[in-house]
Amino acid sequence: MLDLFADEAPWQEPLAEGAVILRRFACADAQALIAQISALAAISPFRQMVTPGGYTMSVAMTNCGEVGWTTDTHGYLYSPIDPLTSQPWPAMPDLFRALSDTASAAAGYNGFSPDACLINRYAPGAKLSLHQDKDELNLQQPIVSVSLGVPAVFQFGGLKRNDPLKRVMLEHGDVVVWGGASRLFYHGILSLKPADHPATGEYRFNLTFRCTS
Repeated sequence: MLDLFADEAPWQEPLAEGAVILRRFACADAQALIAQISALAAISPFRQMVTPGGYTMSVAMTNCGEVGWTTDTHGYLYSPIDPLTSQPWPAMPDLFRALSDTASAAAGYNGFSPDACLINRYAPGAKLSLHQDKDELNLQQPIVSVSLGVPAVFQFGGLKRNDPLKRVMLEHGDVVVWGGASRLFYHGILSLKPADHPATGEYRFNLTFRCTS
């Protein structure tokens, strides 16, 4: 599938109070970002985590940074050690950190300094149920989320699970930033439809930058 809009300039699309979509913001760095994902996954492989309730997530995950998001029988947590390798998570690449810095600043959040980057890999049929990002100690910092590869439908609601949802298509290079009044809004990804992207094949990758402390 050809990317017919590869040469379009980035633009901002308001999503909610404190939330914005930076369309095509990461396109210029996309090839290098994907290469870095492959290198990181060679150190800490993708895996489908099991929730405390025994549910195997359809999304494959890994992490980089000072800490990584993971699960155990007690709940969700950030840990400096990858439980799969028993080694520290790989360091966050400079390119990742630079992208999170510029994207957060473009959205009006200066001084964002993430210590964790969750890396999600979606195969056809994979999804992420509605949830809040609330495992972080510092809820004053925003979330920066980068989409690469196959398009997906992003759901963005409110502070309650049953609040009305906005559904927007996120495409290759789009970055969503939310914080402030929207920081604890429920969000998720609908089941990924089969497709083929020239940069990632059948997959969608997502980088989610968080400040956990």
